[in-house]
Amino acid sequence: MKIISCLLLTAACSGSAGDSWPMFHGEPQLRGVSSSRLAAAYELAWRFETGDAVKSSPVVANGVVCFGSLDTFVYAVSLAAGEKIWSVETAGGVASTPLLHNGRVFVGSGDARLYALDMKDGKELWHYTCNDRVEGGVNRLIHPTGDGIVFGSYDSTLHCVSAENGKPLWSYPIESYINGTPAVAGNRVIVGGCDANVHIVDSANGGPVHVVGVGAYVAGAAAIAGGTAYVGHYGNEFASIDIANGEFGWIYRARPFPYFSSPAVSEAAVVFGGRDKLVHCLDRKTGKARWTFRCGGRVDSSPVICDDSIVVGSDSGRLHILSLATGEERWGYDIGAAIQSSPAVVDGYIIVGADDGAVYAFRPTDREN
Repeated sequence: MKIISCLLLTAACSGSAGDSWPMFHGEPQLRGVSSSRLAAAYELAWRFETGDAVKSSPVVANGVVCFGSLDTFVYAVSLAAGEKIWSVETAGGVASTPLLHNGRVFVGSGDARLYALDMKDGKELWHYTCNDRVEGGVNRLIHPTGDGIVFGSYDSTLHCVSAENGKPLWSYPIESYINGTPAVAGNRVIVGGCDANVHIVDSANGGPVHVVGVGAYVAGAAAIAGGTAYVGHYGNEFASIDIANGEFGWIYRARPFPYFSSPAVSEAAVVFGGRDKLVHCLDRKTGKARWTFRCGGRVDSSPVICDDSIVVGSDSGRLHILSLATGEERWGYDIGAAIQSSPAVVDGYIIVGADDGAVYAFRPTDREN
């Protein structure tokens, strides 16, 4: 592993330390709701180039943005200026979305390892080796022995290791790959698999609680709200599942296209993208469609809800801000390359990666530099 240091961390901390987006979709339940309010219009604040596509979703804490690239590096850059603080080379492409927790960066790699890095300088603290690549995001849970780090792998296993030293706490095998980020709610971990099941697992020991068959690959992540998991799959359906009893609430069927995008969940709505090139907004209680918005390409990017707006990208290369109430586009920016990374919305900034190998940060047009 090679670490390339560029700036002191203190130079990066000129951004806000009070606002954060420390993991995929913001918090352990993966609801994808940001506390930031969006402006009417945005401008490009900075663009940071890597050597390959950025499928990893940016995460932010203490004025530092972290993400991976398929060029095999994990990067830390300043939120304020997009200047590199450090980069760490792994032995595989990094599609995994990092977790920032207690001054550490936890991130998976195509080299079949989960890394724990010091957030200050990228120094490796420990690594844990799986039997295949780690592409999904990393989550955290409270284990009886302390903080646990939970993630899935293409070795068909959900892993939980100690945040302190990387020692295994438990593992939960399934019959196929795990591609998405596991969600954590209370003493339950919820993860979909390419075995066509949604697995509800005890967070203390990794024991199965419910296995819910959905009939097709689950490649994205579920979002958890009010004791319900919301998740789409490759069988062209999107469903709500009661976590306590493992039973379906409602099932949404639209056009015959898969759902890879992970949902954002507000008090009243569930929003997600589809490979039918649509952003879908459903009534959270009934699963009935409220509206759809047509993009120019399939929508694998996972949306973020900010008050009365939604931020989402698509394979058309356009980043959208949509009205949560109506789906009307309020603002857009053509990056020009597919956006499969999911946006982070922090301290008024919108940050997202793209397949052209760059990470883009946008700020309100009326904001002082």
